[in-house]
Amino acid sequence: MNETLVRLRKELHQHPELSGEERATAKRIVEFVKEFHPTDIIENIGGEGVAVIYKFGNDGPTVAIRCELDALPIVEENTFSYQSKNIGISHKCGHDGHMAIVAGLSMWLAEAQFKKGSVVLLFQPAEETGKGAAKMLADAKFRKLAPDYVFALHNLPGQKMHSILVKPDYFTATVQSLCIQLKGKKAHASEPENGVNPTLATAELIQLLATFANPNFESDDFALLTPVCIDIGEKNYGISPENAEIHYTIRTWNGQIMIELEDNIKEAVDVVAKKHQLKYDIDWFEFFPASDNNIECVKWVEKVAAQKRLELKRINSPLRFGEDFGWFSQHYKSAIFGLGAGEQHPSLHHVDYDFPDDLIDTGTTMFKGLITEILGD
Repeated sequence: MNETLVRLRKELHQHPELSGEERATAKRIVEFVKEFHPTDIIENIGGEGVAVIYKFGNDGPTVAIRCELDALPIVEENTFSYQSKNIGISHKCGHDGHMAIVAGLSMWLAEAQFKKGSVVLLFQPAEETGKGAAKMLADAKFRKLAPDYVFALHNLPGQKMHSILVKPDYFTATVQSLCIQLKGKKAHASEPENGVNPTLATAELIQLLATFANPNFESDDFALLTPVCIDIGEKNYGISPENAEIHYTIRTWNGQIMIELEDNIKEAVDVVAKKHQLKYDIDWFEFFPASDNNIECVKWVEKVAAQKRLELKRINSPLRFGEDFGWFSQHYKSAIFGLGAGEQHPSLHHVDYDFPDDLIDTGTTMFKGLITEILGD
């Protein structure tokens, strides 16, 4: 185990920052990699994004290795010595570990003897909100890097430790969050007929939206609709409420099914709102396009896993969570693969989750192998 990278991981864990606010995190990464003499460091890409460049020749491909800077608005309940110092914020998705893996490549690249090509270590902001990758891609500073290949990994609790999970084509789901606002009229609770109460409409709408689901994740038209928050009225027994908010996250395997699902939701809200004489608004946010793995890149992942004698698991269906790496896959040959974090390990976003330090070496080993396959003689 590389103790330098473990220390970096724990330092990053102690100082988590939310999406779009990763200034100190980016600074810590820059200070770390400076010690390993990169050709160039480009900061403030699409926000707080950082690109660390190692150039080995004027010809040859450019390989980008991407990780995430941001943490989550979750209270840290772990009591270990390196627990979060930022109240209400913590690295419960393992981005601290992902950063340590990618930053660790700088130690190796400083000594590498490749005769061609370049490597770009990408530290991306705002993955958790689905905004960071798109903003980096839109930044002229990133476009000048012109990577030929982009790779990433995500640790996966519930999977065997150190195993490599991979799949060509869609690897993660298309994910969209939304808020439905129903707007009625307030009245005294003893005279509800003088108002427009959105509660019955809310109940009807939830039941109607449930009919759009196809929870069979082996089906091409898989669709998952998860209600995550409902807010109606207040604990005041003299008031018939006027407004309701219903929050959902919805998931499909591909963008076309997502468009069809969104259209069905819009029509259902319109029908129910009109039936109950309500005004309405739908707010769509936190969109994650599916990560579409390039077959050539997947073959390299499989080859390196075999070379390093890591257990390879070829999954048949995409993972159901969102990952904004999908924005990269729309523009570049790319692949994201899973790194098993232990079958009994607490799940991602759980209050007890912590990135397993043993995975740092495995992650760096995989990325070193991929870079060597592409840039080596």
